[in-house]
Amino acid sequence: MSTTTSSAERTRGRIRFTIVAMLFAITIVNYADRATLAITGPVISKALGFSPVQMGFIFSAFGWSYVLGQIPGGWLLDRFGSKMVYFGSIVLWSVFTIMQGGVWMVGAASAVYVLFALRFLVGVAEAPSFPANSRLVAAWFPANERGTASAIFNSAQYFATVLFAPIMGYLTVTYGWPSVFYFMGALGLVMGLLWLKVIYSPGRHPTLRPAELAYIAAGGALVNLDQPGEAAVRPSAASQLGYLKQLVRNRMMVGIYLGQFCINAITYFFITWFPVYLVQQRGMSILNAGFIAAIPAICGFSGGVLGGIWSDFLLRRGWSLTASRKTPIVAGMLLSMSMIVCNYVDAQWLVVVVMALAFFGKGIGALGWAVVSDVAPKEIAGLSGGLFNMFGNISSITTPIIIGYILQATGSFNGALVFIGANAAVAIISYLVVVGEIKRLELKPV
Repeated sequence: MSTTTSSAERTRGRIRFTIVAMLFAITIVNYADRATLAITGPVISKALGFSPVQMGFIFSAFGWSYVLGQIPGGWLLDRFGSKMVYFGSIVLWSVFTIMQGGVWMVGAASAVYVLFALRFLVGVAEAPSFPANSRLVAAWFPANERGTASAIFNSAQYFATVLFAPIMGYLTVTYGWPSVFYFMGALGLVMGLLWLKVIYSPGRHPTLRPAELAYIAAGGALVNLDQPGEAAVRPSAASQLGYLKQLVRNRMMVGIYLGQFCINAITYFFITWFPVYLVQQRGMSILNAGFIAAIPAICGFSGGVLGGIWSDFLLRRGWSLTASRKTPIVAGMLLSMSMIVCNYVDAQWLVVVVMALAFFGKGIGALGWAVVSDVAPKEIAGLSGGLFNMFGNISSITTPIIIGYILQATGSFNGALVFIGANAAVAIISYLVVVGEIKRLELKPV
């Protein structure tokens, strides 16, 4: 950054960077809470006598409710604003996380049902989080910084694994598995209080300088998104239903939804079947597979931040919004397709390198939330983000199941890697052919 640019930043202020730092921090906790059961699951199943089938149902509870909660979560955001809805979300998911640490009290026979219900409730509580992240980025960032801001909060999902997996492992071994849930839930409650202190809409922030407000507004930020009296952004339920129909009938939005579904399929391969692939098909030990599985997470984090920076750089260099967003997405998905090469190599180190490259590419191409911030109608920014996240996370249900059927039918992961690579190819086609020009969607009155 040049001296002139730095001086201009100091003059107009940097409150918006504090906002995105808070989004990054809370998203780390969000994803760490999702991972609590993945870390403690083997110990819990042994301690409480859960069968593999019962654990499978418990693992699935979050995904089902998270998908189902997206549209209601988006509606709440548009109706009541980002700050308080997100605060309520943080408190609820933290309380439900703490309660999971006490399921042993109900006895082994009932614990499976109680744990399923609590995981289901965590999914419902977390549903507004990513739509709210997108909504806040749309309110606080001009278009030429929005890609980086969205990439920062989205990349927290990878950083959470690197940061909290060792901590949760240590707590499990040293203090027992309930301590993981108590620790993460308490941390969430503390973060909720910090959220109230840090987060405001641009028009309400007590220390925002007029120069920074003018700068982000001139760049296309929706600075009045949560302002009192803004009736246009607080539509009735009937109006929102009409707007929802316009979203699902719009070609650009359908292309974006399809692209996110395919991009998320890559993510869910890495966080579900990838360690199994390393053990079963590549002959690694469980211990080595655990360490190696963290490598794609680090690469995904790096790629995620780089993709946002690259996209905003292109926009500042005079590229159109459409070209600036699509170029990293297409390039990233092309890199992700490289995982198919693993079907034709034998060396373990080369497999790890190719998989790391593939997840690095996935990170670069994961600009869906930036695109949603660019195109979401101001009337229903939360609902639009919720619908986007709902379609994207359907792959959290379908991808593990489809790969399971492929393995059962063929006894090999080769077809699974082709399937995931094909998802990357469909994402490319969707953005190049279906989406068309990326622009803010103007809704018709209802």
